[in-house]
Amino acid sequence: MLNDLGAMAVFARVVEAGGFSMAARDLGVSKSAVSKQISRLEDQLAVRLLNRTTRRLSLTEAGEAFYEGCQRVLAEAESAEKAVSHLASAPRGELKVNAPMSFGVLHLGPALPQFWERYPELDVQMVLNDRLVDLIEEGFDVGVRITQMLDSSLVARRLAPNRMVVCATPAYLYKHGTPRHPDDLKDHNCLTYSYTKNPGTWLFRSAGGRQKVPVRGRFKANNGDVIQAALLADCGIAIQPSFIAGDDLRSGRLVRLFEAYEVGEESAVHAVFPANRNLSPKVRVFVDFLVERFGESPYWDSGIWQ
Repeated sequence: MLNDLGAMAVFARVVEAGGFSMAARDLGVSKSAVSKQISRLEDQLAVRLLNRTTRRLSLTEAGEAFYEGCQRVLAEAESAEKAVSHLASAPRGELKVNAPMSFGVLHLGPALPQFWERYPELDVQMVLNDRLVDLIEEGFDVGVRITQMLDSSLVARRLAPNRMVVCATPAYLYKHGTPRHPDDLKDHNCLTYSYTKNPGTWLFRSAGGRQKVPVRGRFKANNGDVIQAALLADCGIAIQPSFIAGDDLRSGRLVRLFEAYEVGEESAVHAVFPANRNLSPKVRVFVDFLVERFGESPYWDSGIWQ
């Protein structure tokens, strides 16, 4: 097996140019360098490829077969190089994206028409789930993560803040009372998200410090949309990200509780992708697009915070 396509390219150039001197001129090297390359190639293959005379070169039977193979291999190599160059020169091809279920449905899916208007040669394959995915092992180009701690093997770019709110429906609060302090949650049915580190403990932050409050309830789920549905069915109180609860808070279907507190650990929405000095155009334009669309004052927070 040959380890270097260069030797095949030199041999093909000698055949097509009709001699060492013309091939050397075409390749920009010395005639002796070309001759040595052909000799090494023949030694490696253990066959004579060219009949050499003072007047002309001719292919041996083995040389003819090898030349035909060289033409096919070099054509395939050129085609592969052109394909890679084509993909690297502009955003095109398929972009494989991983994202959390709720965020993908509510905010990434609706963004795609505008994205495709700008980049019509890009296809998107989006896989949504709330588990932590290994982007490299599972072949993703880019992921969207809502987190505080990030895998150090990935490059992260902040897309937007992720603010959490404690909320419930007016009907639930009318029936069960409105808690005035986080400690009052002990008397309420708290709907919890099972993928947090401690679903049964809610963290509140204020100027006075941090307070961890134990909570309990009859419903735990691994998806924010189903928690939102339970909230709107007057089932209890929950911590929800504003990107899920924003519309219902603005409409009055939900009421925000404990406005003097920040809820949970500070986190953000990030785009993450494998560390690579040669970031592909398709990943770069997708991340830039999301930064532009969301930003530090995302539309889903409008009207919730003063």
